[in-house]
This record gives sequence, C-alpha cells and structure tokens, in this order.
Amino acid sequence: MKTIKFLYILPFALLISISCEQELITLEPPVIVPPVTSGTPGTANFSKFVAIGNSFVAGVQGGALFTEAQNNSLPAIMATQFAMTGVGGGAFVQPSINASLGWNLFITQPFLADNSKPILGKMLLQYKGAASPLPTPQAYAPGNLEALPNPQANPGFIYTGGKGTLNNFGVPAIVLGQALIPQTGAWAGAGSDPRFSPFYGRLAYPGTGSSTIIGDAAAAGGTFFMFYLGLDDFFLYAAFGGDPTKAPLTPASGAGANGFDVQYGAAIGALLGSNANLKGVVGNFPDIFKMPHFTSVTYNAIPLDAANSGALNSGFSGYNAAIDGLKNPAFQNAFGTATQLDARKVSFITGNNKLLLKDESILNLKDGFDQLLAVGAINSTQRAQLAPYEQVRQSTASDIIPLSTGSVLGKPGTFGLLGLSEPLADQYVIIPTERDAINAARTSYNATIQATVDTNSARLALADVNAALEGLIAAKAAVLNNVTITPNINPPTGFYSEDGVHPNSRGYAFLSRTFIAAINTKFGATIPLTDVSKYKATALPIP
Repeated sequence: MKTIKFLYILPFALLISISCEQELITLEPPVIVPPVTSGTPGTANFSKFVAIGNSFVAGVQGGALFTEAQNNSLPAIMATQFAMTGVGGGAFVQPSINASLGWNLFITQPFLADNSKPILGKMLLQYKGAASPLPTPQAYAPGNLEALPNPQANPGFIYTGGKGTLNNFGVPAIVLGQALIPQTGAWAGAGSDPRFSPFYGRLAYPGTGSSTIIGDAAAAGGTFFMFYLGLDDFFLYAAFGGDPTKAPLTPASGAGANGFDVQYGAAIGALLGSNANLKGVVGNFPDIFKMPHFTSVTYNAIPLDAANSGALNSGFSGYNAAIDGLKNPAFQNAFGTATQLDARKVSFITGNNKLLLKDESILNLKDGFDQLLAVGAINSTQRAQLAPYEQVRQSTASDIIPLSTGSVLGKPGTFGLLGLSEPLADQYVIIPTERDAINAARTSYNATIQATVDTNSARLALADVNAALEGLIAAKAAVLNNVTITPNINPPTGFYSEDGVHPNSRGYAFLSRTFIAAINTKFGATIPLTDVSKYKATALPIP
C-alpha cells in the first residue's frame, strides 16, 4: 500500500515544485471569431436556384418524407447559404408534404383501402423492450391520413402551388430514367405501372403523362442548379437484397436508352440546353456498403439458447443426411465435392447464429434430391420436405444484411422462422456476386459523372461526396463549428438518420459544405460554408 501511495504522491510533488518556479499566467479572454454572413457569387448566378434529385434532394430522413425533414433538405440548406448578403440567392420554394410523420418509404404500404389501419411514418430510435434501441416506424392514429399518397382519400397530398413556383424538384425513391419519362407522373399507372411515383404525381397532378421531372426543372427558369440523381439506381437494388424483381440495377452503359451513361447525358444536356448561361453543381456517389444500413446487422445476428439450437439441429438432421447422400461415388461429384457439400450443411449453436438464406449463385440441388428419391434413399414425403432447401446455405462474413432485414429475422414466414427454419429470400441478403455488381456499377456511374463534368468544365462543378464521406469514415470523427460528427447513426454525433442511409439535418448540413466548397472552387465564389451546429442531429432513443 505504501508503494502505491508514493506513486500517487510523487507526480503531485513534482508538479508543485515545477509550478512554483513558473511565472504567473495572465488569462486572456477567448477570441470569438464572428460567423461569416456574406460572400460573393463569383461567375455564378444564384438568383434562382433549382435542385433535381431523389431522396437526398427531397430531404428524406428516418425513412420518410415529412415536413421538418423537407425544411432541412440538402438544397434548402444550400439555398440558405446562397441567400447571405452579397451571394445573390433568392427564395427557395419546396413542395411541402404537410405531414408530421410522413410516409415510410422502407416499408411496403398500400394506398390504404382500409383507413382504419395506421399509416407508418418516420423512424425513431426506440427500445420497445429491446436491450438496444432499434429504428422503429412511428404510427399515425387510425384514420389520420395526412401522409397517405392517394389524392382521392387525401386531397391534401397534392401540391397546389404550381410547378412553376418550385425550386426543389427532388422526388424520393426514383431512378435516373424516371426523371426523363412522363409515366413517372401519370396517375393512370398508379398501382400498376412500376415507373409511376406518387411523389412526382403530386407535383404533376392530374398527371396526364405529358410532363417529366427534367422537363419541369428545365422550364423553371433557373440560373443555377444542383443535380444529384442516380444513387437509387444501385441503392434500391441493394436495399432489396439484389433482387431484380423488386428493383433492378441500372446498366452502366451498353443498353441504349436504358444505360446510366445515356440517361445522365440526356438529363444534364436538357438542363444545360435550357439556358446558355446556366451553370450547376453535380455530386458523385459514396460506397453505400459503408453506411449503417448495411453494416448494422451482422451475418450471425440471431441469438439462440441451447434448447432452440438443439431443436433446429434435430429438424435439419434429415437435410444434412441428404447432403451426405449426394457424396455417393455413383453420382461422380455431380453435385460438388465432399468439401463443397459439407459447406451446404446447416447447423446451429448456443449463441449468435448464421442466417439460413437462399443463394441463387450456388448449385441447385434439385436434381440431386430427385436422384436420391429415384434410388430409394429418401421417400416422396422426405423429397417434398427438401424442396425449400434446394439452393440454401448459411451466411458468411462476405454476405451483407440490410438493416431492414433485421426486423424479420426469426419472425414467422410462409412455413417456418425466417433465417432459421425458413431460408431468407433473395430480397433480404446481398450475396458476394451482387455486392460486386453493385460496386462495379457505382464505379462506372461515378466515371460517367466525372466525364460529364470534364466535357462541360466551364459550366459544371463536381462535389466529391464520395471523398467527403470516405474522409469522415477514415477519421472516424470530424469537428466542425465546435460540433462532433461521426459516420454512424449514434446520437448525438451521428451523421445518419434512423434509416442508416439518409443523413439527418446535421448530416445534410455537412454534405452542403461539400457542394458549396466545389462551387466556390469552380466559379470563384466565396459562399460561406454551412454552420453545422445550427442543424439538429438524430434524436436520443425513446422508451
């Protein structure tokens, strides 16, 4: 004990002896740097700023489009900076949704025929009995239809201000090609045409199919524009687990009018062609697999106790025996080597477990199970029981599990528990081949954007969103305006809103600095960078 006390006392004694020899320090009041409230436009003209894009431009947060989020959209924050003294920015009109919780875009909801069912809106972090807070959609009271995207039941959904008054043409959850076609706003296709979006239809109502998002934006008479459209061309495909029946991946090129390069060139060409003096800023796309939406749920996310893991192992004993049966030398490795077949076996442990999933990239064992039936190794009842497991495996660290999948794990499916006794369908997991296709598409999209900027170098600036977010991830934190920002959902510092992909208000403010810095560099402007401390972060979890 004496030794311990000595070690504590010695540094203190040294501190006293040293400090006694120093001169007294005269404290000075802190130097407060006043905020910059003025700037110059350089060679750009911000008198009418027009924005075109999807969810980031519309202002989606927490998985929904709602009024407060719109008020803090990326272009709205930029417009606030453009309106500072000397920059020359004017009013920025957005098509307010007039909804407190909004319409959740991550959950399939019909244009409710039964109005007694609650509409689900934005997510909040909520415990609801769980050990950790989970992103939880907030429900409207039954009968409250303020967010319903159906003008017949909710006339207030329609924007009545007129497209000619708008500055923000952001439409959530659309791909680039939808900005170029009239079907996106044609109400005749509601519920039947996958190209239709009620969130553009509300601007084009009654939506006869004669207008397009790009056409509307080009006709708005803008003097400067931002264009940030195309992220959903690969994000939606990823969010649906790489299931092309839910959301296809837009080809990078080589598909005529369906290629991203052709569509991007057509959109930018239409905007620049509408006014010979028009200038703008475009953004590239970050690595979505570094977003919390794709990193929060691990590949072994289902905890099991000994009783449940034992019951599952017993249930899969017949399947595993069938896998062993396919090793019969008479089949001549037609269904894989012993090592490959062993990798298809299913087993569970006490603790965190891998997910059972369907993988369309691996060999389908249908023919193998049929041959086992033919040689009498299994009976017809057993063959029928094997049908759902012809192309399954358990997850590995190379698989990516979207955040939305976490809400279904272990829940009842069609015939079993999802991810345990019933394999997860394609829409719930991103397998390595899908991940590689998505990454390749993003790289090609960004190359197209860079080439377009290079071709129009006098009129376009490039906001390197990818580099900005990579820098934040590498640094793990940034301090701006005395506020700490981290690349996660965690309040109060997290960049992301509760859905793990869209920024919160402070995150949008962070991104606005990237766009404004690019504008300043390209056009010689001195627009003040956004003070991120003025914008809210994700709220603390609620019970």
